[in-house]
Amino acid sequence: MRRSIRALIPVAALLLVGCNKNSSLSDPAPPSATPSAAAEAVAFTYPDATRLEHVDRYHGVEVSDPYRWLEDIDSSQTAQWVEAQNDVTFDYLETIEARTALRDRLTALWDYERWGVPRKRGEVYFVSRNDGLQNQSVLYTMKSPTDEPKPLLDPNTLSEDGTVALSGTWPSRDGRFLAYGVSEAGSDWQVWRVRDVQTGKDTGDELRSIKFAYAAWTPDGKGFYYARYPDAKKGDELEQLNYDQKLYYHRLGEPQSEDTLVYERPDHKEWGFDGEVSHDGRFLVITVRLGTDPKKSIIVHDLAPREARGRKAMHFAEVLPDFQASYDFVGNDGDKLLFRTDDNAPRGRIIAIDMRNRARKHWEERVGQQEATLRGASIVGGRLVLSYLDKATSKLSVHALSGKHERDVKLPGLGSASGIVGEEEHDEGFFSFTSFATPGSVYQVNVATGEVSAFKQPKVAFDPDAFTVSQVFYPSADGTSVPMFIAHKKGIKPTGDNPTYLYGYGGFNIPLTPSFSVPNLVWMEMGGVFAMPNLRGGGEFGESWHQAGTKLNKQNVFDDFIAAAEYLIAQGWTTPEHLAIGGRSNGGLLVGATMTQRPDLFAAALPGVGVMDMLRFNKFTIGWAWESDYGSPQDPKQFEALFAYSPYHNLQEGTDYPATMVYTADHDDRVLPAHSYKFAAALQHAHAGADPVLIRIDVRAGHGAGKPTAKRIEEWADLWGFLVDQLKMDTAGLPS
Repeated sequence: MRRSIRALIPVAALLLVGCNKNSSLSDPAPPSATPSAAAEAVAFTYPDATRLEHVDRYHGVEVSDPYRWLEDIDSSQTAQWVEAQNDVTFDYLETIEARTALRDRLTALWDYERWGVPRKRGEVYFVSRNDGLQNQSVLYTMKSPTDEPKPLLDPNTLSEDGTVALSGTWPSRDGRFLAYGVSEAGSDWQVWRVRDVQTGKDTGDELRSIKFAYAAWTPDGKGFYYARYPDAKKGDELEQLNYDQKLYYHRLGEPQSEDTLVYERPDHKEWGFDGEVSHDGRFLVITVRLGTDPKKSIIVHDLAPREARGRKAMHFAEVLPDFQASYDFVGNDGDKLLFRTDDNAPRGRIIAIDMRNRARKHWEERVGQQEATLRGASIVGGRLVLSYLDKATSKLSVHALSGKHERDVKLPGLGSASGIVGEEEHDEGFFSFTSFATPGSVYQVNVATGEVSAFKQPKVAFDPDAFTVSQVFYPSADGTSVPMFIAHKKGIKPTGDNPTYLYGYGGFNIPLTPSFSVPNLVWMEMGGVFAMPNLRGGGEFGESWHQAGTKLNKQNVFDDFIAAAEYLIAQGWTTPEHLAIGGRSNGGLLVGATMTQRPDLFAAALPGVGVMDMLRFNKFTIGWAWESDYGSPQDPKQFEALFAYSPYHNLQEGTDYPATMVYTADHDDRVLPAHSYKFAAALQHAHAGADPVLIRIDVRAGHGAGKPTAKRIEEWADLWGFLVDQLKMDTAGLPS
């Protein structure tokens, strides 16, 4: 089964705003050495950021943007500001004695063997493994699940600091070749190469200008389909808008310049393409994406020789046009293509469309909508394997291709399971399982019998029985019942003063489910409570739940998060003086919006790589694609909603904000770091309290994918160190 491209872009996509602008200053002045008035009023002194009289006009509304100059992330002025901010932040962090103990404990816990889910191609098993503290996982091959792994590709050898990462691996059907992508310093841009699996040597094929794509091999192993963008302008790779993706075919041994253009739509520059070849090689299924909107269009090309197709055969046929619903290609049953869709089923169902008679009235429903939400589907051993979320926990079921239910797969407990990875012709498959106190384990399953056995179970230096997890439901502002997981050490009671970390996301149809995290484990070892609500906007309960947290409904997400905090306080778990909030990317927006709306409710905030300027998010890289969730500032009503919660625009001078450490990275080409830069500068100017409001800017790092283990440990030692200091936590109980 092809994984949804949205897995690669937790926040990625939206339209260009065409506003009349009236800028009084076109070129930013460098930061001056004089502290701002706000900085002088508090105990903390911050680097000054020059405020420009820059005003934009949106639908008759004048909007000030005093830190527009920080959008030029490569300017000398911005570089000076970044260096000065990091000096202040790290000078402060160095005073926190607990960072050493935190770093040591994070390192000790992270030092455990981690395995990926094996994929069998031909007679070769491909699997990733990290021995514990390796910066990047290594790709291995095996002849059988019990065979000794043989290293095939070690990205740790590609850079001295571990910042070159594998961004994707795609073995050919016969297991002879491996297409793989690498990215540098956390960038979404990838360089692809091909490796001969038998020799372990690269073939010389090299492809560039690729992001948000994967390789779809033809069954003969002679080449693959892939999508690419036009070449970015040199020096503008981090900011340039990403439009005009096209689908190509690459034949092994030929230069990229000779690749065959398969499909393009210059009349729709926003469209993106994923190509997939059916297992029997008969059909090329092209999924058309419009940003991050879950609604798709499907185009099918019959790859059979023309003489075999007959007069009625298709060429490029728009099987499912006009972006009416979500459609994910699962596989084919002869001439019938199977799709997972939310068409007339917001929680998902499986349908079959006969390519000889595609009219809707002839569609077959193979598996109907259930109470649980259908999140994934694949064909393994000639059977449908479906992955559901039931109250935000996983369920796997096996069905005949006809749709008849055969069995549920027994899981180790309540937690998160990946879909089953396997071949269409073999009964053997693999899946991973994790929960808050269960490190990611990999299991082997026979889909014909339902037999499950452990493939790899990591051993981590902690006692999982020392922790407990509960799921509660609480009312949001409009009465909607929202679920939330609460995890902590056994024996912790709702005494009202527990340090609590409330973490959320709430967007892009992405669910938050129970999973193991070394940083979260360390938090709980210190006596902290970890709370994770399933906010509207996510994918836990289907498309209706998702849409209830988008565009004009986006405030529901913030209301859900605020209500979660109020529930934790009302139930005696914590108080505002002991409550911290955190989130990344769209979750960074969540934190920024809630701390500006309710600064009284939280003691500390950790907004990471967040979308903070909701009037200009669509001006950079893939930001235009996010309009499917956020809406467009170009639309008057959507502008009004965006302006009402945009974190950058809703900071009020003279307000005592929670202690805050914004964190971002200088190579983030998904959510441009200027979002965090501008928000931090405005926060420091507006803040009237004595608590620190800082920004931590990582170097040679991006949005998060592929971040070296060493950098992750340093980052979390700093984040937890900040909260330990601000919430007055005791780390004496941390295991040594």
